[in-house]
Formats: sequence, structure tokens, C-alpha cells
Amino acid sequence: MITSRDIGIDLGTATVILCARGKGVIAREPSVVAMDRSTGRILKVGVQAERMLGRTPGNIAAIHPISGGVISDFEMTEYMIKELIKRVVNFSLVKPRVLISVPSGITEVEERAVVDAAINAGARRVYLIEEAMAAAVGAGVDISKAEGNLVVDVGAGTTEIAVLSLNGVVECTSIRYAGDAFDEAVIKYIRKKHSLLIGKTTAEELKMSIGCVFPKTEEETMEVKGRSLLTGLPMTVSLSSSEMIEAFDEVSGRIIEAIHHVLEETPPELVADIAENGIVLTGGGSLLWGFDRLIESSTSIKTRLADDAQLCVAHGIVKNLSSLSEMQDGPLNLARRREMRK
Repeated sequence: MITSRDIGIDLGTATVILCARGKGVIAREPSVVAMDRSTGRILKVGVQAERMLGRTPGNIAAIHPISGGVISDFEMTEYMIKELIKRVVNFSLVKPRVLISVPSGITEVEERAVVDAAINAGARRVYLIEEAMAAAVGAGVDISKAEGNLVVDVGAGTTEIAVLSLNGVVECTSIRYAGDAFDEAVIKYIRKKHSLLIGKTTAEELKMSIGCVFPKTEEETMEVKGRSLLTGLPMTVSLSSSEMIEAFDEVSGRIIEAIHHVLEETPPELVADIAENGIVLTGGGSLLWGFDRLIESSTSIKTRLADDAQLCVAHGIVKNLSSLSEMQDGPLNLARRREMRK
């Protein structure tokens, strides 16, 4: 139990990460809430709720209240934040100030929902930071200089692509093609090609084991079990890493297309800086084998995977906690700022 007056939250589609000033990452829980449909009572939050996924009776629903990086169920998000903060903060001693990361493509209404949910959950004040900005800082990129840096943050629900300079976002885009979309692509591919139905957990295991978006030097295979769509009986098929490239082609192509779009919209001087500084990959989705090679081959710009890529946003939030007093609390009106830049 901590007594820090400042805590940070990486409110991800798949995972919520809590961090505190001087402590670093203090909690990491799946973004899942289990609820009894018949009574409306919330049963479990986090890892305990995730264990119920796919294994619950009809009256119990395991809900993901964050979708595409934004709140899809306000009440559940509020309860989840409150429960997770309660696990790490002594509310009797302090009501914390909270810094939360949000996608750059968020609307003003979605920003207000995040702020209100955190206030209702017990925060004294709420500050927002763009995920790409936090990811860059967490990856050790110096964004204070007057030179361009391109960060690609591949999360579970969204991929954030941003050009940063002088502690600000010059050009950015947020697309809902990321880790979850890769899982869905695997399910769709196996269903279409092998007439086999598999679940999300199995798809994720395949992605992490033999998944790749760039050809491997040695082909890898893995057996996967599911239900045959032809007979309705259990069935096993063998999948190869080259098939994974085929399955991921549309999703990875959308991400590459978005990177090209951001580069096209970026001032030439900053593009020259990016060509020299390279592209930095962050986020759990970027750990998919060959992502850096795919981007490098399609942009001709050197690309590196950040250290501890999954926690870059959380590390960036921790570093920004020390300057909360200089930040504006409440909504940032990112949508309005984007319109003003056009």
C-alpha cells in the first residue's frame, strides 16, 4: 500500500498498468470486469475476472470496458479504476492526483469520460497525456530538441503513430489496427483456410509462438486444436510461420500505410531528422517477430524496438509525474488541437 499523492495509469485496451512517483510500476492487471447479469453485481476485477473468460455460466459476463483505447462502458471503467487504485493507495491518508494516458485520436467526449471516471473513482485531480508522448519518453527518446522523432506505439486496441519535436506532437494518427486485430486476423484466416474455429486465447498463443510479419530464416510450425466447422468435432491442424504472415497481411499493411501517411504529412525538415534518428517501436504489439524489419524495408528508415517495449508508456507516465504541477488538469481537447493544426 502506497501513500504517494501522485499516481499514473496506462489505461490500455488489454491491460491497466498503475505506477507511482518514486516507485515505478506498482500493479499490472487485465482490463476485465466480471459481472452477474441477473443481479447487476460486479464480482471480480483484473486477473481474477480474466480467469472467468470463456468459462462462465450464462448469467456471468466478463466485460472489457476499454475498447480501441477508449471507454466503451463508463460504469464498469469507473468501478475498475476505483478497485485497482484501492488495491495500491491508502484512501484514508490521501486522495491522489492521477495522470492517465489516452490515444491521440480521442474525441473531447471520450476525454471527458476518462476524466469523470477517474474523479468518480476517487482521484483528486486528473491529468491526461497522449500515449505516443509517454511512449517516446519511456523509450528514452529526447523529444525536447527541435528535431523530429517518429514513434510507433502498437498496443492491444490502437496503434499510435506520432512525430514529436520540442515536447509536442507535430503530426499523428491513431488507428484501431493493433494487437487485438492480429488475433482476430488469425481466427479469420484459420476459419477460412482450414474450416477450423479457434478462440481468442488460442489465437494469441499462435501469434506469440510462431507469429511474424516478416519472413523468418527458418520456417516454424505449430499444431492448433479447435472445432471443425464441417463436422462440429474437435480437430487439429498444423500451421506455419509463413501462413501467419499471410494471415497478418491486412493488419500489418494498414499500420505501414498509416506510417507512410504520417511521413507524407510531416514537414520535410523533420522527415530528414527522422531519416537520421530512425523510427522507435513501442507497445506489446510491436513484439510480433519482424515488425522492425517490415517497417524498415517499407520506409527505408532504420527502425529499432525499444527496450521493455510493453512498459514504455508506463515508464513515460512515471517520468511525467514529477511535472504534474506544470500540467493542465482535465480534458486536453486534443480533437480541437488537431483541427487547428489543419
